[in-house]
Amino acid sequence: MKPQVDLVIFGGTGDLSTRKLLPALFQLHRHKLADKLHRIIATGRATVDTEEFRTTVRENLQTYLPDSGWSEEVWNTFHDRLFYTTIHADKVSDYECLGQLLEKSQAPGRLYYLATLPSLYGEICQRLQAAGIVNAHSAVVLEKPLGHDLQSCQDINEQVAQVFPEQDTFRIDHYLGKETVQNLLAVRFGNPLFSPMWRNTFVDNVQITVAEDIGVEGRADYYAKTGALRDMLQNHLLQVLSIVAMEPPLTLNAGDIRDEKMKVLRALVPINAENARECTVRGRYASGAVNGQAVKGFLEEADFQSADATETFVAIKARINNWRWAGVPFYLRTGKRLSRRYSEIVIEYKRQPFSLFSNDPNELTNKLVIRLQPEETISLHTLNKKPGLTNRLSLQPVELHLTDESRSKGDSYDAYERLLLDAINGDQTLFMRRDEVELAWRWVDTIIAAWEENGTVIKDYNAGTMGPSSATALTAVDGRSWYE
Repeated sequence: MKPQVDLVIFGGTGDLSTRKLLPALFQLHRHKLADKLHRIIATGRATVDTEEFRTTVRENLQTYLPDSGWSEEVWNTFHDRLFYTTIHADKVSDYECLGQLLEKSQAPGRLYYLATLPSLYGEICQRLQAAGIVNAHSAVVLEKPLGHDLQSCQDINEQVAQVFPEQDTFRIDHYLGKETVQNLLAVRFGNPLFSPMWRNTFVDNVQITVAEDIGVEGRADYYAKTGALRDMLQNHLLQVLSIVAMEPPLTLNAGDIRDEKMKVLRALVPINAENARECTVRGRYASGAVNGQAVKGFLEEADFQSADATETFVAIKARINNWRWAGVPFYLRTGKRLSRRYSEIVIEYKRQPFSLFSNDPNELTNKLVIRLQPEETISLHTLNKKPGLTNRLSLQPVELHLTDESRSKGDSYDAYERLLLDAINGDQTLFMRRDEVELAWRWVDTIIAAWEENGTVIKDYNAGTMGPSSATALTAVDGRSWYE
């Protein structure tokens, strides 16, 4: 049985903690799901006391919680769980103060959440150990991105592993906490209607889109050195792809699911200098209009003249070399300053060999559309007879909603609520294993090397569009098109 834990958040005053972690913890407390969580200890470089921190958290929760999320009654019990201590990553005495605070706890377990720069992960873990505050019931949560490339990822993993064994290391990707991503397991393996059709015999192509309408939004220094491929595709999109494409696991335990995801990543066909031109597109947004508002281009937005090698959009045609998916292209795209914010998976089925209907050009296909954000829905696009007293049968597309519409908004939850609850309970199912993350980096590093060798040009696109025209050509050359 997992013991009670104290949750220690490094970067506890940062943007992630303010907008996501603390609101999620408040909601878990509200719904009485945090019985194994004893205290929340936030750390940061700011010199404030616990009461000042609680006052700031109260104001932030009222700002970032959904309209129906705030409750004065819940706050009156939640705030007693909140503590704050100042920590500078390289200051030994600060860790000793944290140790004194932890020694006063009745909870034997300690969960350290590192919401800092990834370059500090190793140092923080080593200093925790040196201060003697890592015990047999301790675990660590690592935020993405885990490194900048394969080598830096391996370095971080190795440093963390010297303190925390793999079974106590939780590598988080918030996309895996989304209800609809988890529902993929139910759709795939719980329905005999879909399970036998989830293969190249029936599927024509798979599309995964993560579109953002915002720019870099205060992440200028980070993003200028990173770009869309490293920031989004290496983690979010490849994680979703691996769940879409994996074989049925032996059980729903963490190890079995991760084993099957690993097989998918190993089967990805490398994209190198020989095929990168045909399989990848790089883009960067220029000035334009998003949601009716004029916006600057990427290089103008935050003095990014030195970031002219950074892409804000990437589209990739990936292939999986195994029995299930051979011949099926997986089209992946993600970008900033696009026409709207949404994330979705589209499973497009093959066309009929011919049509019995004279009005049917046989261009409309069945699709399973899994929307991840802003709303989380699943719908099946089929063809039906168009009503009317005509002497010929006419077809029309219809959309069948497979989402449980009886579920109230109060039943929904943020991905961080799911993942924090699992981490507190010690469940690693929705977290990434070390070899999984490193293999994803290995595949992405090959693409980056190919871009550098080929001198791949970054194509401009106007803000408010869905990327450069070459992204449209990526699918059009195969006789396909992006689902919009």
